[in-house]
Amino acid sequence: MTDYSQSRRKMVDNQLRTNDVTDHRILDAMEAIPRERFVPASKKAIAYIDEDLPVGPADCGRVLMKPHIFGKLVQLAEIREDHVVLVVGAGAGYSAAVLSNLAASIVALEENEDLVKSATDVLVDLGIENAVVVDGPLVKGYASEGPYDVIFVDGAVETLPSVLTDQLKPLGRLVVVEGQGGAGVARLYQKSGEAVSSRFGFNAAAGLLPGFAAAEEFVF
Repeated sequence: MTDYSQSRRKMVDNQLRTNDVTDHRILDAMEAIPRERFVPASKKAIAYIDEDLPVGPADCGRVLMKPHIFGKLVQLAEIREDHVVLVVGAGAGYSAAVLSNLAASIVALEENEDLVKSATDVLVDLGIENAVVVDGPLVKGYASEGPYDVIFVDGAVETLPSVLTDQLKPLGRLVVVEGQGGAGVARLYQKSGEAVSSRFGFNAAAGLLPGFAAAEEFVF
């Protein structure tokens, strides 16, 4: 049986530390969670390369975010031990597993039924008790368990619906990658009263989540 612990350590040292992920809680969490459990069997051998990796059914188009992009996005969110966090786009459950080491509780939203089941099975198998995977449209969030201290959007969007920032607590934070490819940037949104401000975090690329594509514009 392959021992992935050395691969996890190399990922932390060579991909995270070298890309300014300095929060030791994040580094420890990403070294502890077995990333290989969240990818198809055919991808386990490359689970720790710094690339997006496919998850779930081949036709679903979903990916596991590059480790260094994921780590930097988590760091941007500034998650504390008492926080309640919503993950939008739970995918195979990796983000929920990592964030479960940082926050009080995790609500991981996913709309693909196969991914809901596989994510739930892995989280249960790993003995993670403070994270639950729920089924629903990603673009609507999950207001019934909110409001949230942090919303972590696990993927890219072209448009960010206000229904998500509406589910933040006062001073709550939302992190997301906006845009695709070389035009993508990570942004931090923060709620203050009824107003929501945003700021640039870092350049980033991630797989586009379903339902978050920009509406087509008609040219007459």
